[in-house]
Amino acid sequence: MSSIHVTSAVNGDPVEFLCEPEETLLDVLRDRLGMTGTKEGCGTGDCGACSITLDGRLVCACLVMGAEAEGRQIGTIEGMADGETLHPLQKKFLEHAALQCGICTPGFLVAAKSLLEKNPDPTEEEVRYWLAGNLCRCTGYDKIIRAVMDTAEDMRKGNV
Repeated sequence: MSSIHVTSAVNGDPVEFLCEPEETLLDVLRDRLGMTGTKEGCGTGDCGACSITLDGRLVCACLVMGAEAEGRQIGTIEGMADGETLHPLQKKFLEHAALQCGICTPGFLVAAKSLLEKNPDPTEEEVRYWLAGNLCRCTGYDKIIRAVMDTAEDMRKGNV
C-alpha cells in the first residue's frame, strides 16, 4: 500500500506528514515528527504512557492510527509548557517529587491537564478515577495525586 498524506495540528501548530496505513499515531509523533515526549509503554492501551489529546479527548496514541489524525487537533506533553515556563502541573510534579523514572510522567501530566480543564475542582476520588488508566511502577501514586490536587487548589485560588 502507499503512504497516506495527513494534515493536522500538533499543539496548535500545523503539521503534514506521510504515514503507512498500519502506523500508529504514537509512531508518527515519535518517529516522523520527532516528538519523543509521548512514551510507548505497553503498545496495547493499558498503561497510559502514550496519553495525548485528540480534539480535546484523552486517548492512548498507541491505539489511534496515524491516518486518523487527518484534520484533527493533537495535544502532547511538548505543548504543556509555554516556552521555558512550565505548566502549573509540571511545577507541582517537581515540587511533590511525583516522578521517578519518567516513563509514565508525560502521560500522567497530559491526563491530569485534561481532567483539570474539564473539572477544575475534582475530589481525590475523581482524580484517582481519571488517572486510573495511567500506570506507574515507581512512585506509588500518592505523590502524583497530591500534585494534581495541589495544582487544582492553586488554580482555583488564582495562584498560578
